[in-house]
Amino acid sequence: MTNALIVDAALALLVLGLALWVIATRAAYRAVVGFVAYGLLMAIIWVRLAAVDVAMTEAALGTGLTGLLLLGAAARLAPYETAEFDRRPGRGLRVLIGLLCAAVTLGLAAVVLLLPAPAPSLASLVADNLPPTGVGNPVTGVLLAHRAIDTLLESVVLLPALIGVWSVAANPAWGGRPGSLPRPPASSALTLLAQVLPPFGILVGIHLVWNGADDPGGKFQGATVLAAMWILVLIAGLREAPALRERRLRVLLVVGALVFIGIGASGIWLAGAFLAYPEGYAKPLILAIEAVLTLSIAATLGLLLAGPPAGDRPIGTTS
Repeated sequence: MTNALIVDAALALLVLGLALWVIATRAAYRAVVGFVAYGLLMAIIWVRLAAVDVAMTEAALGTGLTGLLLLGAAARLAPYETAEFDRRPGRGLRVLIGLLCAAVTLGLAAVVLLLPAPAPSLASLVADNLPPTGVGNPVTGVLLAHRAIDTLLESVVLLPALIGVWSVAANPAWGGRPGSLPRPPASSALTLLAQVLPPFGILVGIHLVWNGADDPGGKFQGATVLAAMWILVLIAGLREAPALRERRLRVLLVVGALVFIGIGASGIWLAGAFLAYPEGYAKPLILAIEAVLTLSIAATLGLLLAGPPAGDRPIGTTS
C-alpha cells in the first residue's frame, strides 16, 4: 500500500466520520463546527483530485462564507434548541429518513462504480476549444465562454439572496446600516490585525482574479478574500458598514451583472450570438467581466455576512 493510498483512505474515513457526526450531534453549534471541518477536508480531497479551482471555491464559499453564516444562525437559534429538540420527529420517521438517505447513498455509489472505463469526459473537447478564448485555465474558459449563461445566473442569484436577508429587517430600519456583525471590546490585537492584514489580503484577492485567466483562481475566490478583509475592518470598528440606502453601494452590487449582460448582448452584433466574443477580443472581455464581477460579488458577500439593516449605528457601539 502506497503512502498516497494511505492518505486518501484516511481522508475518506475522516470525511465519512465527520458527516456522521454532523448528522448525529444534537447541538447546532457542534454540527456547524463539524460542517466547517468537513468542508476543509473536502477542499483537501479536491486538491488530491487535481481540481484546485474547485478546492479554492469550496474553502472560500462552501466552508468559509457558509460556515460563518451557519455559525451566526446557530448562535441566534441557541435559546430555542431545547424546545425544538422536544418536538423532534418520532423514531419511525427518523428511521425512514435514514433508510432513504442510505438508498440515495447506495444509488450514487452504484452510479460511480458502474461508470465505463475510462469514464466519459469532456476534457479533450474543452482543450480543443480553449485556444479561441485566449485563456490558459480551462475552468475559466468553460465558465466564461462555453457555459457563460450558467455563470451569469450564478452571479445574479446572489442578489435575490441578499434581498432576502434584507427583507427580514423591521420597516423602520430599512435602508440603515447592517447590524448583525459582532462588535467585540476594543482590542489592540484585533485593531492591529485589521490594520496590517487587509493590504496583503487585497493583493491576494487581486492576484487570484488576475491569475485565474491562466492558473487556478477566479472571481469567486478573489471576491471572498476581499469580502473577508472588509468584514475584518468592520468588526474591528475601524470603519462602519455603509447604509443600504446609499446609491453607490447599490450600483456596486449590480454593476458586475450589468457589465456581464452588456458584453453578452454586444456579442449578438459583434460575434453572432449572445455571450459570444469577437475574434481576438475574448481574453480582454473575459478579464473585464471577471474584474467587475469581483467587486460586485465581494460587496454582496460582505453584506450577506453583515446581515439585515438595523438602523444607523455609530462606530464603537455594541450590538
